[in-house]
Amino acid sequence: MMNLDPILPGPIKKQNGQPSTSIKANSLAANPVKVPEPIIPLEAFEHLPLTHRHTIPETYLDAMGHMNISWYMALYNDATWRFGAMLGMDEGYFRREQTGAFALQQFVRYLAEVRVGQSVAIHTRLLGRSAKRLHIMHFMVNESQGTLASTLEMLGGHMDLTVRRMAPFPPDIAGRLDALLAHHATLDWEAPVCGVIQA
Repeated sequence: MMNLDPILPGPIKKQNGQPSTSIKANSLAANPVKVPEPIIPLEAFEHLPLTHRHTIPETYLDAMGHMNISWYMALYNDATWRFGAMLGMDEGYFRREQTGAFALQQFVRYLAEVRVGQSVAIHTRLLGRSAKRLHIMHFMVNESQGTLASTLEMLGGHMDLTVRRMAPFPPDIAGRLDALLAHHATLDWEAPVCGVIQA
């Protein structure tokens, strides 16, 4: 029989020789992340780079009649590539320098439905960085409804693909990151971060 001790959050208690359904709560369940509802005027996003815009086709819908979560991630992925390209990290850079970017952590919030025919715009804010990591937040605005539909907070790593390990940003890209970070630090509203992700 397989030993589950290394992967379970806590020991299984036995009652009358049988495993109990009660399992010790892990730290996340015991201390759930509490993120305030974002109350950000839509005009605030105009000061952030527009990294993607898309009109939702019928093929993006699921059985609930709204955009399926897989397409949120696809749109956020497109926005991430565009944001990287704005900073000089495009496909040509990755090929030439044998580098890449890996997603390390993500926290998604779904705030309002997105339906067929509606147009969404994604704006991206740089929240922080370290020598090798980048902390960003995407804001998906439903332009047809005038609502904030979703957010994605993400930690990404700059990778050296020759060894498949994280590597520092080169000086030119680090300089662009620092300039954008300084600009975004002047915004007069707080990003609704989960409080767990840090560069």
